[in-house]
Amino acid sequence: MRVFVAGPRTISQLEPVILQQINTIITNGFTILIGDSIGIDQAVQEYLTEKRYKKVKIYASDGIARINTGGWEVIKIAIAEGTKGFAFYAAKDLSMAIAADYGLMVWNGISKGTFNNFINMIRLEKKVLVYYTPEQKFYILQSMDDIEKLCVYPFICP
Repeated sequence: MRVFVAGPRTISQLEPVILQQINTIITNGFTILIGDSIGIDQAVQEYLTEKRYKKVKIYASDGIARINTGGWEVIKIAIAEGTKGFAFYAAKDLSMAIAADYGLMVWNGISKGTFNNFINMIRLEKKVLVYYTPEQKFYILQSMDDIEKLCVYPFICP
């Protein structure tokens, strides 16, 4: 089983409920697919480094990992020349969604990148466990209709 773990760059602390989920992944020996950004990516990487967990793959646009605290394998995602900004990193995220069997996302209700990640997973007919920080609550998303569970305040959904 491969689990795509993601979240906003603006959240750098892992709440105990997220650590419990990561510990379950570790206990089950699943492979973690994660990006190379600050925020959730870095916090999860640091935790996995502390745990000396080996089954991790870092996805990096053009193969240049900005953060790789555990020295794990870097999966190079080729990006079309001239691609910049959101599209540059979204290609890497889509590759993780395709490679993953399941998703674990932390979402603050604002991050368009994280929102895009769980939309991609749902479109690929894969389940996503989303920890929605404004409510400090988990949601299981399996279909586009499930997004409405998170969008109780439509103005916050991208």
